Amino acid sequence: MALIGRLIVIFIGFLAACLVGGMIVVAALLFPEFSDLGSGPVDQGTIDVLLGFGFIFVSGFALLPAMVIVAITEAFYIRSALAYAVGGGLVGLACYLGLVPFDPETLQFSGIVRRHLEIMTGAGIVAGAVYWMIAGRSAGAWRHPVPPPKPPPPLPSASRPDAP
Repeated sequence: MALIGRLIVIFIGFLAACLVGGMIVVAALLFPEFSDLGSGPVDQGTIDVLLGFGFIFVSGFALLPAMVIVAITEAFYIRSALAYAVGGGLVGLACYLGLVPFDPETLQFSGIVRRHLEIMTGAGIVAGAVYWMIAGRSAGAWRHPVPPPKPPPPLPSASRPDAP
């Protein structure tokens, strides 16, 4: 039963991390457009749609790399915030490099945009920290059974009915 509860916490933590990561990616990629003062107000419906697509994009591409990081941290009881931030950065890096063409002859990625790489890695770091706040602090706790409650302390001798 503890494992099922832990899987639910992991799923909720993953969704929250993807939502925050998607928000960072959308905001960072649209920042040059927002900084133009002559563009006028931004339609809220458009922002909602972009955030939804950002969430779907991040959660779709980050699912497999994030599952690997979660499996490692759960297996080895890793509860460090730094480990989750580094793992999130690696997931963000893997998501970005998964979209960039790779040339097998020269063993190089072609077309890497440094700003986009930094945005995805930074979003992964923040998403890893959000996941740690929700689910990472208690990684591997489902393996330990809950200890039985301690028995109550004995009553004072004067309060017993059989005392003289």
